[in-house]
Amino acid sequence: QAESRCANLSPPPAAPVELSLFYESLCPACRSFLVHQLFPAWLLLPDGVFNVTLVPYGNAQERNVSGKWQFQCQHGPEECLGNMIETCLMHEAEDFGTYFRVIFCLESGSSVTKNLEACLQVHAPQLDGGRIAACVQGDVGAALMHRNAQITEALDPPHEYVPWILINGKHTDELQAQAEASLLGLICHLYQ
Repeated sequence: QAESRCANLSPPPAAPVELSLFYESLCPACRSFLVHQLFPAWLLLPDGVFNVTLVPYGNAQERNVSGKWQFQCQHGPEECLGNMIETCLMHEAEDFGTYFRVIFCLESGSSVTKNLEACLQVHAPQLDGGRIAACVQGDVGAALMHRNAQITEALDPPHEYVPWILINGKHTDELQAQAEASLLGLICHLYQ
């Protein structure tokens, strides 16, 4: 009897492939990877095959000035603003599917920093652009960006460039090259 009852049970689903992307909002190679590899793979693969963590900070530097965090970014103040917008967007939206569509819209568009309202209208009209702006200009945004800095600084091995891609918590030159060449192929190969 046990066999007949167990015959219909499907095997437990495999653990999803975990991908972490350490990037900068205005870095051309980061934008290209996000737009041409990461977003299409996420759209094409069924839920539960891979999880994505986005950490917009990259090669930025932070310093504490009289108790407030200040950031300097590789591509200047506009990149710091772009990183902050995307960080606050993630904080406000919470749902990955919602904020990833908006980030894709920002990164694939003409301006990462000027298109938030338009991208929200299309992809997440339920989100309040005013709340995101308040986060960007306030202490919450600085605290979130400080957390991104800590996560980035804690990488082992330390990142040498961006985009810096971790697969299942690991970074190797080979995994990085495979992810940049065909992320979809890499995930399908790793997903057991």
